Amino acid sequence: MDAIHIVWFKRDLRLIDHAPLCAAAARGTVLPLYVYEPDLWAQPDASARQYAVIQAGLADLREALTVFGAPLVIRQGDVLEVLAALRQQYTIAGLYSHEESGNAWTYQRDRRVAAWCRSQGIAWHEFRQFGVVRGLQARRAWATQWEAQMAPAPLPAPLEWHSVQGIEPGAIPQLPVDPAWQGGGRRAGLRLLQSFLGARGARYHREMSSPVSAESACSRLSVHLCSGSLSLREVLHAVRARREALREADDPAAAVQRRALSAFDARLHWHCHFIQKLESEPEIEFRNMQRGYDGMREQDVDPARLAAWCAGETGWPFVDACMRMLQATGWINFRMRAMLMAVASYHLWLHWRPTGLHLARCFSDYEPGIHWSQCQMQSGVTGINIPRIYNPIKQSRDQDPEGLFIRRWLPQLAGVSSEWIHEPWRMSAALQRQSGCVLGRDYPAPITDHLQAAREAKARLTAWRRRPGMSEGNRAVLIKHGSRKRDVRVRTPPVSAQPDLFGEPG
Repeated sequence: MDAIHIVWFKRDLRLIDHAPLCAAAARGTVLPLYVYEPDLWAQPDASARQYAVIQAGLADLREALTVFGAPLVIRQGDVLEVLAALRQQYTIAGLYSHEESGNAWTYQRDRRVAAWCRSQGIAWHEFRQFGVVRGLQARRAWATQWEAQMAPAPLPAPLEWHSVQGIEPGAIPQLPVDPAWQGGGRRAGLRLLQSFLGARGARYHREMSSPVSAESACSRLSVHLCSGSLSLREVLHAVRARREALREADDPAAAVQRRALSAFDARLHWHCHFIQKLESEPEIEFRNMQRGYDGMREQDVDPARLAAWCAGETGWPFVDACMRMLQATGWINFRMRAMLMAVASYHLWLHWRPTGLHLARCFSDYEPGIHWSQCQMQSGVTGINIPRIYNPIKQSRDQDPEGLFIRRWLPQLAGVSSEWIHEPWRMSAALQRQSGCVLGRDYPAPITDHLQAAREAKARLTAWRRRPGMSEGNRAVLIKHGSRKRDVRVRTPPVSAQPDLFGEPG
């Protein structure tokens, strides 16, 4: 039987900057493989919109491989059964893939794959894809390690390699795609990258906070990073090359754009910083990062409040408009993601796990490491982040002063004037009828008084933070997960000396 080197594509659907492919191509005959795993897509954090991104990426990858005369082999089922079937047909000289910091299901699957490879005497070669460090015990000089990983130029695709011939490639599983969802695939990713580096992202740092401007000003590359149609390293190098080119332009507009790209560069660091948390502690998908918060919200989840929040029917127009946009498109900007999670956690006092699952299914760009770290951060249970209680009305007035975004996603409020659009419940009954929006009929009344809910949440969280042992728990989390560029002696003051660490973002 022919000896083959299997390149297992997962969330790395590209040829450029693909270390496993380069290593396999240098050693012999290559079989590029993608396995559609039904059990993965049946997980509670999975959705069709996430697979739509993969589906487009697979089509582009198959086309790119065709240029090299190599088939992208696609199989469905359990990956161990797929590998075992190939083992019957070929001598497997090695399995090659990127490391994956995915959800718990992929973590357990990879452990099974590792055990199977050992039992079969097959070497599994895994390569780092991001600046995430497997087996990291502490964050000493993590930023320096990140830069060292990202510094080399992106790997070019192998110029040629021997590929398996005569194998049935298999069809790409097809699911219906809503045209409102953001698509995937390398070609779309490259177009977005170029438009962002051009005029579209010139004011990124000034326009990324409001959903009104963020839709075009943000890079929108997140779906391509989470599916791997673009590598983080090639994006970073493109951004830095553009910044250098702008440095030579002596005009104010170039200076503004350089600052915008500097802000985006920093976000690429944060991308790996948050994934590292899940890589280092997979349990944070399910349990509080600071275990001292166990029991604070678990018993208080109100199904009616959860359902209203999920449906975008809280009665707070800006919150609901953000949820409606997310439901329709699979994307919304980061600040509004944080607001949605914070409102659920504080104003509705919902535990982060059920709300996090809903958001995960809504996000086309769901990245487990970023997602679960942020869910905990925005619900105030990490022990190392300042709790931020967003005022949904202040956010509405600041980010959508004329109510254009609200009216776009809540057409039942189209007739409400800018004076009342942020708080329609303050309209008189006559004005509600005149505006064509009667509360309780056309649009719900607020689920609760947001100011009173915020005060109660702050009091509950403050009382919990003062429980015995919390300071020690905070310190342990900081040592393991805190962001710092060098090894320092970590000290945290006792909770009693931290009377008010709440922030209310403007």
